[in-house]
Amino acid sequence: MTGTVKKNNRIAEGIFEMLIETEACKNFIPGQFINVYLDDKSKLLPRPISISEGSENSVTIIYKIAGKGTEYLSAYQESQPIKISEPLGNGYDLKEDYAGKSVALVAGGIGIPPMVGLAKILQSRKANVDVFLGYQSEVFITSKFEGNSRNVFISTDDGSVGFHGSVVEKLKADGRIYDEYFACGPKGMLKSLNEYTAKIEYNVQMSVEERMGCGYGACFGCSCKIKEDDKIVRKRVCKHGPVFSGKELVWE
Repeated sequence: MTGTVKKNNRIAEGIFEMLIETEACKNFIPGQFINVYLDDKSKLLPRPISISEGSENSVTIIYKIAGKGTEYLSAYQESQPIKISEPLGNGYDLKEDYAGKSVALVAGGIGIPPMVGLAKILQSRKANVDVFLGYQSEVFITSKFEGNSRNVFISTDDGSVGFHGSVVEKLKADGRIYDEYFACGPKGMLKSLNEYTAKIEYNVQMSVEERMGCGYGACFGCSCKIKEDDKIVRKRVCKHGPVFSGKELVWE
C-alpha cells in the first residue's frame, strides 16, 4: 500500500516523527507495527516500525536512526510517496470496559511512542491512566500524553529531568498498585518490570523488541523464548507478538 509523507521531523537526537497519509491503519491495535519499504533497491528488507497513532486517514510512526535504512528514511520529504504494509503482529489485549480501573503504562526509550495510541484508547474507555516514561537524558513527546492520562512521570538515567534513575525504580518508589500494567521498551527494563509485577502478583502485557527480518513470520529471525504447557518454546515476535504476557516470557 502506498501512502504520502505529510511530515518527517527530527524531534530529538537521532529520533524522527513521520506522519503518513494513508487509510491502512484506521483499525490498528496499539502494539502493532507496520513494515516500511524504502525506495532504495539496495535495501531490500522492510523496516518494521511500531505504530504510535493511527486514524481514518493517517498513521504516525516515531523511529530512531539505527542503521543505513532508518538513516535513509529520515531523508524522506513532505509529499513523497512511501510504501507501507497494513498493521502487523498482535497488539495489546484490551478489554471493552475499563471504567474506573487504574492502569500503568511503563515505557522506555523508543518503546515510548506506541504508548501514545494506547493511552488514548484506554482513556476513551474511562480508565485512570498513569504513564511512566524512562529516558537516558533527552526527553521527547511527553506532551502527547497530556490530556490522555491522569499523571505523567518522567525518569532519566542522568537525573537531568524528573526522577533520577530507571523508570521501574520510579514505579516502585511511587508505591501505587494498579489493576493492569502495559509496557514497551528495552529488554533490561522489561525484565525488571516483570520481576516486580510477579512479586506483587500482577501480570503485565509487554511489547518485546527484537530485530526483525521479514516482519511476516517467514524467516524466524526474531524468535524469543516462551513458556507453554510446562515447556519452553520459541515463538516469532513479529507473528505471535510483539505483545506477550509477562508470565509467558523467559529471560536469558
